[in-house]
Amino acid sequence: MSDQAGTRPQILVVDDREENVLLLQQLLNAKGYDVYGASSGEAALKAVLQSPPDAVLLDLVLPEMSGYEVCRRLKQNVKTQHIPVVIITGTAEREANIRALDAGADDFLIKPLDSVLLEARIRNSLNAKALHDQILRYQRLLEESNAQLELRIHERTTQLERTQQVAVFSLAKLAECRDTDTGEHLNRMRLYARELALELATWPQFREVIDAQFIDNLYQSSPLHDIGKVGIPDRILLKPGKLTPFEFEIMKTHAALGGDTLKAAEAEAGEHSFLAMGRDIAYFHHERWDGTGYPTRLGGAGIPLPARVVALGDVYDALTTKRPYKAAFPHEHARSLIIEARGSHLDPDIVDAFLARERRFIEIQRSLDDSDKLSRLEVMVRKLDSASQK
Repeated sequence: MSDQAGTRPQILVVDDREENVLLLQQLLNAKGYDVYGASSGEAALKAVLQSPPDAVLLDLVLPEMSGYEVCRRLKQNVKTQHIPVVIITGTAEREANIRALDAGADDFLIKPLDSVLLEARIRNSLNAKALHDQILRYQRLLEESNAQLELRIHERTTQLERTQQVAVFSLAKLAECRDTDTGEHLNRMRLYARELALELATWPQFREVIDAQFIDNLYQSSPLHDIGKVGIPDRILLKPGKLTPFEFEIMKTHAALGGDTLKAAEAEAGEHSFLAMGRDIAYFHHERWDGTGYPTRLGGAGIPLPARVVALGDVYDALTTKRPYKAAFPHEHARSLIIEARGSHLDPDIVDAFLARERRFIEIQRSLDDSDKLSRLEVMVRKLDSASQK
């Protein structure tokens, strides 16, 4: 495996035709990958256990054991299920491809292979695996810390909570560090989310749902909302202008990519892991109240509450901060757009909570401002203060 910085990613090619393995070795070695082969399903399973690769390129037609069965066994084994499997098939038949995905394949390519597409699929698979492995490393750190709580329970509780917060925020930074224009976005996002949750917790319909643990988990997990962007190509993620429809479709995949990654980590961490809320946020923060969002077109209360809360914070931050493709809107303009989106894009209750905590949003934006909006926000705070005194 390529666990240490500077080592070349390891790719296992499973194909009973030696010339195919040699062809992929020549192609991928030149691109910075180390490639080794296996000529049968049994040999592939043994090779993965003896020397786990970073990705598997798997032919469907193999002697004794089909590629479907190899993929199924890899995905059922907790030691190998996180390894990306890219199916290489000579058929474009829909049923065959569906069967490959049902077996657990992460992706598939149709022969003859396009070298550019092949490298792109491998790179995206490796990005997802690296993120998954990083999440598990942080999770194991937290679990190891938990084992020591019996010795010094009071002292270590505070330390553990802090370690957890740093771990989650560091994971979010893995995705955000590729985009230098986001500034204090993650810090603002978790503060906005907490303010909304604090307000909703005082409302009768939410008192049984939102407690101190919910608010703490939301604060820690909300920075993970865009963690799937680590798998989006730079040419799209960092494009200064408007995305084309095709580019936007690729950009939208970050929600499912982030949700899937956190779902896999949460499955190993246990159902009570703080990653469960992060998973829901990553998956669903781009859904809309009217059911026209993505990736699953959920609507209304079917959208998990944490995702509905983060959605408003994300919209507000996008509107009030400068981006390469847009200028920052003043608070008044952002406020009017959010009110306009009440009941269509955004949950009406969340919008009402925003209006109740409007002053705190302005203060957060002012204290973590990335642009020249400071004086404008100060004026608005004074206006709200004056209105509240009347």
